[in-house]
Amino acid sequence: MNLRLSLVARHLTRPRPTISPSACAVPRRFPIAAMASVNAADERSSRKIRTAACLIIGDETKDTNSNYMAKWCFDLGINLRRVEVIEDDESEIIEAARRMSDRYDFVVTSGGIGPTHDDITYSSIAKAFGLPLVLHEEAYALMKKISKPHPGQSDFSWDADSPARRAKLRMIELPTDANRDLSKQAIFPCEELWVPVAVVNGNVHILPGVPRLFERLLDGIKPYIVGRLVDPEGKGTVRVLISTPLPESEVAPYLTELAAVVEPKGVKVGSYPRWGKKTNTVTLVGKDKEFIESISAEVAQRVKGNVVKAEGEDDEPEQPEKN
Repeated sequence: MNLRLSLVARHLTRPRPTISPSACAVPRRFPIAAMASVNAADERSSRKIRTAACLIIGDETKDTNSNYMAKWCFDLGINLRRVEVIEDDESEIIEAARRMSDRYDFVVTSGGIGPTHDDITYSSIAKAFGLPLVLHEEAYALMKKISKPHPGQSDFSWDADSPARRAKLRMIELPTDANRDLSKQAIFPCEELWVPVAVVNGNVHILPGVPRLFERLLDGIKPYIVGRLVDPEGKGTVRVLISTPLPESEVAPYLTELAAVVEPKGVKVGSYPRWGKKTNTVTLVGKDKEFIESISAEVAQRVKGNVVKAEGEDDEPEQPEKN
């Protein structure tokens, strides 16, 4: 009897094995970090769009895309907060893409998605957010259907592996998160184009740098985001231009007072010199069209100027030089 009690006591006092709490947990489909990333990207893809940024990648040619985007944002009432031009440099693209995605609601990149070795936008942005490059099957089908072979590639075949085919496929190997809805990661704004707009991390939209394509695709994105605009009716921002013959130093005190008064209405007052001209420009910018129009005449009177539709429209014609 004593022996049995002794054995029981020894069993009860034996140290128990340490069991990790996670060992008994229900297996997760995705790691916690991956799930958090998915949730964050989905949140970015659905949030209201108030601010935007434009990243121009590659500096070989004169940039016109940022100017087009500025007008596009202005018309939609989106505040374009930042425009950057950077080289085709992986580290710069990674840093800028992460920073802009984190700080702004809507980000557009331009350039670096062609078939050549120095077009590294897709691969760099994929690295920025820890994503693989995956051939987009729908884009591939459209590419084969719509694109025409180059005159210098008469023997090109979609069915045979070749340097030319691999180069073309580079343009539709997109940063892809397998855990997210694929339809949210690539959109086709123009039916007649095979070119997709890759949407990475929920808010980074990758567009080509060719101005004609950039403009058509950016315009095509509008129906996809109009419901997320602060002003979904698309009234956008109003700008009134006032031409004044007075120098900036003379109108500065009044404009300072005016700016403080109209700021609560969301109106910004600007003053811009026109070097070599007889008039300068004062601007009233905001979204309350009725309010801005109600004060325009008074502001023009105070600066001894006129409301104009375009800067310089009231300039005096230049007189030809006399011999």
